Amino acid sequence: MLARFTQKQIDKYNRQKYIAELEKISKNIFKMLRDPKIDSKSFSLKLGTMVKKLQEKEAIRLEGEYNQKLKEYILNLYEKTKNVEQFNDIILDDLRESEMSNLNRLQKLKNKNSYKKEKHKLLAHQDDD
Repeated sequence: MLARFTQKQIDKYNRQKYIAELEKISKNIFKMLRDPKIDSKSFSLKLGTMVKKLQEKEAIRLEGEYNQKLKEYILNLYEKTKNVEQFNDIILDDLRESEMSNLNRLQKLKNKNSYKKEKHKLLAHQDDD
């Protein structure tokens, strides 16, 4: 028996895979930025490989602010670092702190959405009275 999926289910699956790929890239960027042994050339090559893999996937329209900003961030960082001749260890060292701060801001944006919805907060306050 063949399992049949609706287009909506397929789209949802592809969307989840795309977002998971974005998350994976951001975690790898953070690890590379924290690792003092990573040099500019290996950073640039690894990031390039990850971005190319992302670009091979069908582009998905991202609804949430966090996902949009995450994709923007990854592509902007890739643009800054893709030219191996101009991107060197000194530039990477200068980027480390600021880029880790940027990733941290993105994480805060993601976490902001995981707290209780406003209607649940209102219900909790009414119960206290």
